[in-house]
Amino acid sequence: MNLPLHFGLLGTLEAGLIALLVGLLVYALWQWLCRAVGWNAGHAIGWACVIAVIASAGIDAWKLFYMGIMRLESPLYARLFLATVHDPNELGSRVVLEVAGALFGVAAGWLLFSSRSGEKNASDP
Repeated sequence: MNLPLHFGLLGTLEAGLIALLVGLLVYALWQWLCRAVGWNAGHAIGWACVIAVIASAGIDAWKLFYMGIMRLESPLYARLFLATVHDPNELGSRVVLEVAGALFGVAAGWLLFSSRSGEKNASDP
């Protein structure tokens, strides 16, 4: 994410909470779309998970992956790359919490929105 977050554990938790909200919002949009088209909840859950993870953890996950494959032969290259990362000390934990937050947000959206639709269907004869 490209937001001005805090450093350390607080910034990691903020990124996870933002990812949770992104997952919830993306699932709400996909559920609305799937109901309009007539698809089942599996399509909404699957596509919402993919899009929420890409939207919330995409940049940080790419930087973590790129740092793993980049050749750090020179301290200059390492410094140049680390200057682009918001908090290099917490990059791995931030990616983990962003992915987990996005997936938990989709799951929370599924629980919230499926319980309302289940109550509607249960009351119909």
